[in-house]
Amino acid sequence: MDEAWIEKAIEGYQRMERLIADFDKALAAVDVTVHSPDGLVTVVVAADGKIKDVVIADDARDRSPRELSRSVQAAVGAAADAAVWARQKLYRETFGDYPPLGSR
Repeated sequence: MDEAWIEKAIEGYQRMERLIADFDKALAAVDVTVHSPDGLVTVVVAADGKIKDVVIADDARDRSPRELSRSVQAAVGAAADAAVWARQKLYRETFGDYPPLGSR
């Protein structure tokens, strides 16, 4: 076996391990804030999909439980979409130099 090729393969593997670890850290560290269309509910979600905060506006007191429920559902749905968007963006930024498997 060619020792230079083996060394290069090991270096590539180690670089990929570092990139994966950085990606995992970034998923938990990058937050996206979304609001329900009526502005009653604000949700902060990490790129890994974990909801970090939910804020209900004071104006929600004047709304029916059904209205508030719709606002929460809209904000949580938007948060899920935002987490996917952030995750994909981080993925492209982290692994953009690597073609997808099977693309060759």
